[in-house]
Amino acid sequence: MEIFIKTFQEINTKELYAILQLRSEVFVVEQKCVYQDIDGNDKKALHVIGIEKNKIVAYTRCFKPGDYFDQASIGRVVVRKDERGKGFAHQIMERSIKAITEVFNSKTMKVSAQTYLKDFYETHGFVQKGGEYLEDDIPHIAMILDSERN
Repeated sequence: MEIFIKTFQEINTKELYAILQLRSEVFVVEQKCVYQDIDGNDKKALHVIGIEKNKIVAYTRCFKPGDYFDQASIGRVVVRKDERGKGFAHQIMERSIKAITEVFNSKTMKVSAQTYLKDFYETHGFVQKGGEYLEDDIPHIAMILDSERN
């Protein structure tokens, strides 16, 4: 998988359409969760886009500290259903962490993780902070990565 880092202004309309389609396929249709995915925050985000065979197969969006949470953050972590099990989620997370460190000069970052993915995020150094909460009727936990401590 080839990974590209782009600002919102650098994303072309074809890429934007594919990103929004992927997010909708997974977060709205597959997870049966009606929520407002297009939330106005994409304009502030750094977009981490994984491409395999000319298709977007993995994606995250990253924010500098203060734009979403007090800490830098990674969200909308997604891999196409038919591309899972190939390590793309780990690759896109590693590149997202690196992008936040390099672009935003931040070593601390937060994710609002779906609870069932706790082990996945722990493999990348994230630690649960606080208890479980509902976000769009799906159980989540806050997780923090402080690479200066890890």
